[in-house]
Amino acid sequence: MPEEKYIVDKNGNKRRMRRAYTDEFKQQIVNLYNTGNYTRADLIREYELTETALSRWIRQAKNSGSFREKDNRTPEENELIRLNKELKQLRMENDILKQAALIFGRKENQH
Repeated sequence: MPEEKYIVDKNGNKRRMRRAYTDEFKQQIVNLYNTGNYTRADLIREYELTETALSRWIRQAKNSGSFREKDNRTPEENELIRLNKELKQLRMENDILKQAALIFGRKENQH
């Protein structure tokens, strides 16, 4: 395992830095779990993983075979993301129209 790196948060607490894992590593861990020779606790301890990360990798491999968040979204989550993007765009357009109305309103009052 690589040397652990720590950060000190704004409250002065020492915390381990977030680690990134390759898809290949995740798949190897899931494969080890699926052999039945290793329990979740064994893998967590041996590879210094979090329980949450391991559970997510196992679920993702089972559901979609992909570890990308985008590939593991439900149709409802995709629709919510789409609607939030649309809402952001509409709010921006609305703000532009409000500014334009103010500018044109000032010009009308000057004439």
